[in-house]
Parts: sequence; structure tokens; C-alpha cells
Amino acid sequence: MKSLMGAGFGFGASMLAGGLVEAHAFLIRRHRIPILAPGSAPIRVLHISDLHLLARQDDALRFLAGLAALEPDLVVSTGDHVSEASAIAPMMAALGTLLRLPGVFVFGSNDFVKPHFRNPLGYLWRGATGRHQRHHADDPALALPTGELRDQLASHGWTYLDDVDTTLSVAGRRVQLRGTGDAHVGRDHYDAVAGPLDTGADVWLGVTHAPYQRVLNAMVDDGFPLILAGHTHGGQVCLPTGRPIVTNCDIDPGHAKGLSRWEHDGAAAWMYVSAGMGTSPYAPYRLFCRPEAALLTLVASDTRE
Repeated sequence: MKSLMGAGFGFGASMLAGGLVEAHAFLIRRHRIPILAPGSAPIRVLHISDLHLLARQDDALRFLAGLAALEPDLVVSTGDHVSEASAIAPMMAALGTLLRLPGVFVFGSNDFVKPHFRNPLGYLWRGATGRHQRHHADDPALALPTGELRDQLASHGWTYLDDVDTTLSVAGRRVQLRGTGDAHVGRDHYDAVAGPLDTGADVWLGVTHAPYQRVLNAMVDDGFPLILAGHTHGGQVCLPTGRPIVTNCDIDPGHAKGLSRWEHDGAAAWMYVSAGMGTSPYAPYRLFCRPEAALLTLVASDTRE
């Protein structure tokens, strides 16, 4: 019995050590998504999410700074940028030349309040739809300078997309972007922006932090061909196959990370859910789920792979 207990403890310790290392093993995922009109030139979209930055995270800041070398045409951030106020300035410095590009961003709950300690096993028994942060929104001890973060990003021309519909010029094309606030804490108000797509646009993108079914279904119903989201951390701790154990929202594990198709009432859209770059400082590990940024190349629907 003692030998079994010792083996179990050793296995758990090795998995934890591996998870601590993997949380710093950043990678860039690349996908080609055929949603442009036939004959269209590609558009390169850099999708970042869930940075959860601390000012001392030099490796994450270096990775973020290096993303400019991908030469995207558009940057989309799907929220949860910082874990402390002092990380705003180094994050802005790391974004660097990316801030000169067209960009949009939505906020997650951790753009309003700092992370705080919770039993990490709580995700396993809370269930998919537990909303655990809304009651902390007015706690001054946890408040982040949300307005400063928003204004810093907006001062460089990026568009704050929480419950906003806008059209940007990107690589010579008109791109309609429609976003929502964080559905995980009830900040989404899609009805305020719902409606038919702009037929004068060349590309249409839906953007949200937490990929809850009500938001995804509404965007699919309105005709968006691609939806970008974050929040799930890709499961953060996954099975050896990479499949998430939990999603922290009401979608199934098969849709909680990477590129997939989301269907509703006979319609469908591509969806990319970022596994994100960071973690809560109280759970700084990943297992079979490396931190990421994604370069999504939008290509013509008649492109041969």
C-alpha cells in the first residue's frame, strides 16, 4: 500500500512539475479558414487571448513582442489581458508595432477584477455554467483599472468591441466586426447589436470572450462565417490526447479549443477558441494544453489546400 501511495504521489508531483513547465512553452498555431469570396487575396488575423499578464512575466512579454514578426493584417484580442495593474505598461510596450495595425478587443471578467484564490478542483464540481466572479465586481480590493486599460488600447486606434458593431478597413477590404461583453459573468448584450450583416462588407467576424451557446447561436443565426473567442484556456489541464476535461462554460469539450464548426438551426460558422497565453497566478500550470497565439489566414472559399 505504501509503495502504491508513493508511486501515486510521485506521479502527481511529476505531472504538476510538467504542468508548471508547459505553462511557459508558448507556441503559434496556424490555420487557413476559407471564408473569403472566390479569387480574394488572403487576410492574416492574429488572435490573442487570456494573457493574464503579471509585470514580472518576461517570457510571456517576449513572446507577445515577437508576434509582430508574423505581419498580420488585423489583431483580435478576446480578453483577460492583465492580472495586475502594473502589467498594463509592459503589455503595451510588448504589443509595440502591433498597435499600429487595425485591432479590436473585448474584455473578460479579469479585465475588471484581479484573480483571487479559488480551489482549482472547484471547476470539476461547479459544473460548466458556474458564474463565480460577478459578486466580486464591486470589491475595491480586487478592482483593476479597467478604464485605463481600455483607454490605452483605444488610444492606438484599436476598437473596444464589447456589445459594439463596427466596420474597419483591413488589407484593402471592409471587415465587419461584432462583439459582446463577457457572457460568463452576464455582461453580454447581443440584442443591442443583433441584425443582418452589412452586405457592403467583404468579411464578417464575430468576437466574444466566453463562447456561451446563446452568443454563438445568435451570431450564427445572423450569418457570421467566423467567430473568435477565448476564456476556456483550452481546458488548461487536458487529457493526454489534448481533449479538455472541463470547458468553464456551456459548450462541449470538442469545441473548447482550436478550430471547429459551430452549428445551429441548419446554419454553421467556423469558430476558433484560443487556448490563451496565460493562467491565473494561483493556478500557474498547463497540462497537454500549451499556451498559444493563433495566426488565422482567411482565404478564398475556392482555395485548394
